[in-house]
Formats: sequence, structure tokens, C-alpha cells
Amino acid sequence: MITYMYWTLVLAIAAAVFAFFGRADQWRLGIVLSLILLLIGWGTYYFRLQQVFVKNYGGVMTIQVPAGQYHISATWKDDNLWIENYDPESNTCIFSEYSKGNLLQGRVTIKNCTPLLSR
Repeated sequence: MITYMYWTLVLAIAAAVFAFFGRADQWRLGIVLSLILLLIGWGTYYFRLQQVFVKNYGGVMTIQVPAGQYHISATWKDDNLWIENYDPESNTCIFSEYSKGNLLQGRVTIKNCTPLLSR
């Protein structure tokens, strides 16, 4: 819900800036400033707010389990999400970090991992 409210606010501000400059016959300036505001809003959401919204306020986020793997668990470490998957072909457990903006993605692989539910 908070995610939708954030984007509604960003779009409303960009539209208000566009309308304000449009009334003064400054359409180009209105378009440029609106696009800059949308870009700032997207960057702020993607690099700072997405996981904070999901963890603390019930935001929206989707992660796909890679093909051929089974999902085992997920946990939060600070504001970063760690996902554990099991790959039966290589018999490994893979912990993957999803950080803000996916800039720092950690990965831990445990070889010869046999989860209790896999057999």
C-alpha cells in the first residue's frame, strides 16, 4: 500500500510542476522539470526506499526463484533481504543477498548441502 501511495505522490508532484509551468507557457521547462522529478523519484525508490517499505510498512516486492532451484527460506539482515535456495543438481545451498538498488549483492554457497526436506 505504501508503495502505491509513494508513486501517487511522485506522479502528483510531477504533474503539478508540469501544470504550473504550462500555465506560464513554459512547456519545455515544465516537461524537463517533471522528467527530472520522476527520475529522482525512481532513483530514490529503487536505491533507498523499496526494501525499507517492504520490511517496515508492507510494501510490494517480487523475487523469482531461479529455474531448477527450490526456495528454502528468507530473512532480513538490517534492510537487506537474504534468500536461501537449494540446487539439487549440484547439491548446494545458495544464500543470495538483495541489497538496496542491487548494488552490493552477496552470495554464499554451501557445497554438499542436503536439506532435510529434499529427501
